[in-house]
Amino acid sequence: MAQRVISIGDIHGCANALESLLRSIDPSPDDVIVTLGDYVDRGPDTRDVLTQLVELKAKCELISLTGNHEIMMLDAVEVDEPELREFWLSCGGAETVASYGNSVDAIWQDHIQFIRQCRRHYETDTHFFVHANYDPDLALDKQPDHLLFWEHLSEVSQPHQSGKVAIVGHTPQLSGEILDRKHLKCIDTYCFGTGWLTALDVTTGISWQADQYGQLRS
Repeated sequence: MAQRVISIGDIHGCANALESLLRSIDPSPDDVIVTLGDYVDRGPDTRDVLTQLVELKAKCELISLTGNHEIMMLDAVEVDEPELREFWLSCGGAETVASYGNSVDAIWQDHIQFIRQCRRHYETDTHFFVHANYDPDLALDKQPDHLLFWEHLSEVSQPHQSGKVAIVGHTPQLSGEILDRKHLKCIDTYCFGTGWLTALDVTTGISWQADQYGQLRS
């Protein structure tokens, strides 16, 4: 079987959507699945999302990127500063804590470890993957944190100096449609709201979408 490179957008606790997509994709050991971060917060079941991602590592090559919500979560859990925890809780962390029985101390350590090992970026011969945004004139390993994790896309985003196609999340597409600017594709399609969780085969352009209840888009 030929290797597929499939990217999955911002999951945000939508475990039913992720389960439906993975069932449709049916990952094999030859596949590379690149998840773009923001696995946690806002949606109803962060705990099950992280459980599915930990288990997915045994089925394919999983490249898990860090999102800004993972950064906030680690700060809240690992740094003894109440304001950091309050900030995280106000940004969707409350839903994450609820999925672990309403206790920060109950968050599973293997889930914390999964988040710790997430990458800043990933690239292939033809594409690169970041959570949020990028400077078109800087190599990936020189990108500043505020761009990679926090800054939303603008209307004037430029192609990267590498010539590779950027695959990003973070900027929610309220229409539920993939944003396609040829040199850039944004696949955060607002699953925790009224949209879909999107998986995209970056080579063929084939996509799969499911809503937060797990219903596949026809």
